[in-house]
Amino acid sequence: MPEIARKIDGLVDRLANRVIWRFARQRRSLATETPLVSFTFDDVPDSALDHGAAILERHGARGTFYIAGGLAGQVEPDRTLISPAGCGELLGRGHEIGCHTFSHRRIRDMSMAALGRDLDRNADYLQNVGVTPAAANFAFPYNAAWPLARTELRRRYRTCRGGGEAINRGPVDPLMLKAVEIRQPEQHARALTRWIDDVVERPGWLVFFTHDIAPSPTPYGCSPEAFDHLVRYAVDKGCQVLPVDRVLNRINW
Repeated sequence: MPEIARKIDGLVDRLANRVIWRFARQRRSLATETPLVSFTFDDVPDSALDHGAAILERHGARGTFYIAGGLAGQVEPDRTLISPAGCGELLGRGHEIGCHTFSHRRIRDMSMAALGRDLDRNADYLQNVGVTPAAANFAFPYNAAWPLARTELRRRYRTCRGGGEAINRGPVDPLMLKAVEIRQPEQHARALTRWIDDVVERPGWLVFFTHDIAPSPTPYGCSPEAFDHLVRYAVDKGCQVLPVDRVLNRINW
């Protein structure tokens, strides 16, 4: 039964995302002559700080780290989530902190009043670790958007990021940015350079997302070597590698 429930959840998530991508009306034009790339992290295991942030910095870049305060310091069998001190370190090193809810629950599983309280709680958590002003950008837990939440999210954030496996070009819904996942197997992660070639050939905004950057990564992350390969490739190809909020400023959103 749990497996059936997971499949149903996944189906509902995909349908909701497709409805939003297809019918969202409040789109903005994304025009750029320079290929733009953002590397983003969800949940933020401590390896994303230890390895991911360090690799970006080595190439003169910074990333966006979407934090769910309710996961802070949580120890799991294959990863440990970032601590408040780790969040502060990311800020001090020039990276952007975004919101990933506090509870890391699917948005559709909460009433809109409960969602508001959850987002307030995460804002308080992030403020306590030094995020001021409040986080300006959001990523959906499980990449699962929900149409009824758009009014609340629009009130709080400049952008919301899902998945979608596509480059953002032309008319774009800021509350449903598309992104490409960096995940296992390693051959898949290293081959994502094809997306960088695509955005260089026809400039737009390529957003990558991943989780851990570790020598023995989970299925949802990659090794430091694979991540370094992607960042180096983007920089060498002439892409501007920027956190989400800095891209928004560059494209005047």
